[in-house]
Amino acid sequence: MRAALGDGYTETLRSLYPEVPESADFVMYWWHKAACLVREHHAERFGFITTNSLRQTFNRRVLESYLSPSVLSPPASVLNPPLSLLFAIPDHPWVENADGAAVRIAMTVGAPLRLGTKGILQTVTAETEGAEGAIDVTLATRSGTINADLTIGADVANAVALKANDDISNRGFCLFGAGFIVTREEAAALGLGRVPGLEKHIREYRNGKDLTSRPRDVMVIDLFGLTESEVRDRFPEVYQWVHERVKSERDHNKRECRKKNWWIFGEPNTKLRSQLVGLPRYVATVETSKHRFFQFLDASVLADNKLICIAHDDAYMLGVLSSRIHVAWALAAGSHLGVGNDPVYVKTRCFETFPFPDATEEQKSRIRDLAERLDAHRKRQLALHATLTMTDMYNILEALRANATLTAKQRAIHDQGLITVLRQLHDELDAAVAAAYGWDAALAEADILDRLVTLNRARADEESRGTVRYLRPAYQQPHVVPASAGTAAVQTDLNLPSSDLRPPTSDLSPAPLAWPDTLADQIALVRGVIHQTAWQQTDGAKTLARHFTGVRAPTVQRLVDALSALGHVG
Repeated sequence: MRAALGDGYTETLRSLYPEVPESADFVMYWWHKAACLVREHHAERFGFITTNSLRQTFNRRVLESYLSPSVLSPPASVLNPPLSLLFAIPDHPWVENADGAAVRIAMTVGAPLRLGTKGILQTVTAETEGAEGAIDVTLATRSGTINADLTIGADVANAVALKANDDISNRGFCLFGAGFIVTREEAAALGLGRVPGLEKHIREYRNGKDLTSRPRDVMVIDLFGLTESEVRDRFPEVYQWVHERVKSERDHNKRECRKKNWWIFGEPNTKLRSQLVGLPRYVATVETSKHRFFQFLDASVLADNKLICIAHDDAYMLGVLSSRIHVAWALAAGSHLGVGNDPVYVKTRCFETFPFPDATEEQKSRIRDLAERLDAHRKRQLALHATLTMTDMYNILEALRANATLTAKQRAIHDQGLITVLRQLHDELDAAVAAAYGWDAALAEADILDRLVTLNRARADEESRGTVRYLRPAYQQPHVVPASAGTAAVQTDLNLPSSDLRPPTSDLSPAPLAWPDTLADQIALVRGVIHQTAWQQTDGAKTLARHFTGVRAPTVQRLVDALSALGHVG
């Protein structure tokens, strides 16, 4: 918007339409204007072609404000009726003939809500190349109430975050300096294995491609907790390396704290560091990935910001997350990105809203055992075959489930990854998790989502009455008192090691910071302060706003909402 329309236009637009989230795409302002015209009886209906990002959280909120009477402002009435979607296609290919660019689009048609009226939802089931670069599609049609995320059925988009899942998931680390990344040979030359204490500051490093493909076998220099003089005195070779490769880049960074603290990651992520204290391992998944899979990473491994980390070492957690039930929820609650339309795991929507089963100890033990075997099987086969990747394995698993005939190349991958064994482990795990919920393992996906939405509401209601089924109580609520007899039990039986030894947070920029002029800088500033302090959303925007000068709390809150919707903050 700024590049095409200018800063002045963009700022004026946002000031005139404060009800539209600042992170929303430009087209959503027009969607909002059209919806207003229909609500005020100046038009009967409207329709738009947008990118398929319409379903992402920050855009979807515009739709929710018109489709859900409970969130309308002013309240829905005869004069201001709620709207409904009469027609929608959530994801459709589009080729721009001018330059041949391929994108994905969504289509929506809105009208006043009328009792008994059903919307028509069409989804693309097949795509083939047509004449002159066009794409021919096959569509499946359903009718019913169309939700804000352009689905029919369970309204996953309106699921609420649960306290039980709070404060144990986070994005990885954002470096803001490629010079922090080193090869093993470079790490050895800098003193790893020779200089005492350096092993705490040169660590294994993983990003999304390392998990979906093959690890790059690189390490990362992490100097968090050390002053500049401490780095120079204790690790002079490392100091010189980072000074030469990072400082010059940081000197041009608009954030004063990043210039000042150039030897430390741009976002040191004290929250994730606190969450991981005392854990020998944690669960990770790639934020944007063709296949949704989870695995354990050793606590010594530092995760890139494109990984979502679940600060939990119990294989029971890994098992539930790896199940068909959670994957269905993640696909429905998350978003999709790019021409490849790969699913995006947004932790605030996919993890924090997900209701875990109320499993017995026997059921947990079964899930735990299968998850350990699943994790070990994949890692063993990847270690045995230098060209095998996790994406390869799950491509073939998908083909097996579709009863496809494997090519010679696919058969080779099947044999290397022992994909039939992988399928059996997943099937057994799916059945074990379904049993923990008390559900049939063959339950249809639509029914799974319906039941999870219902369970999410039940858990939220339970939490409003004071009962929280903490997933990691020793960390989330270290002094929690078990529920008394006659009340629902608080989940405190995961036998986790205490992680009450949280390191003190380090405020790298204690003085109030000047509020930037541009939105991009404002977002970067808010996000950086959140990750560098102990601030949490429960602390409120007023507390966060004290870190800045020249801005009021409502403006800060809008940025926090946008960052939370994108999964950039917890």
